[in-house]
Amino acid sequence: MIEILKETARYLVCVKPIGIAAQGTQAEAMPQLLSEQLGCDIFPVHRLDQTVGGVMVFAKTTQAMGQGQMQKTYLAVLTGCPAERAGTLEDLLFHDRAKNKTYVVRRQRGGVKQARLHYEILAEQDGLSLARIRLETGRTHQIRVQFASRGLPLLGDGKYGSRDNRCTCALWSYRLSFPDGKGEAAFEAQPPARFPWTVFF
Repeated sequence: MIEILKETARYLVCVKPIGIAAQGTQAEAMPQLLSEQLGCDIFPVHRLDQTVGGVMVFAKTTQAMGQGQMQKTYLAVLTGCPAERAGTLEDLLFHDRAKNKTYVVRRQRGGVKQARLHYEILAEQDGLSLARIRLETGRTHQIRVQFASRGLPLLGDGKYGSRDNRCTCALWSYRLSFPDGKGEAAFEAQPPARFPWTVFF
């Protein structure tokens, strides 16, 4: 059973398990699992990598919610620690669909998009650091590639340079907020009680 944080006539907020596809038509993807669990149609509103778990919102009608109004906050375990304990990362990113990999590039050209995030280091332990990250833009693999390009790959993220295979990519959708017509609706979920999160929690 998928944990439901809130359900209304228009949308539902849930905790996506690590390893489950956020969208797609396969029986094991989130829309189908939620539809079977709740007995109604479910439509994706935003993306989350399959290796990433945490708070997600899904629509129950085809009238999509405005993704641009969402505020997304993540937790990540970085290999190493940034010189600055808080800051803003800005890059130009290009996503190669054939390789399903994103690259930091120097010049604006077709397919290149600006990316911006804000981070704060919450703790350090055993050569790792726990970062809280707020996205301003939602580019494919944005958090993963922006930190990796600075020599700070997310723990377990072999695609972007981590050599530690004790876990999958250490990224968690921690908080999601959006206007729901009655003010701001905000939802949080703690990461699972297993490595590497148990290093910090």
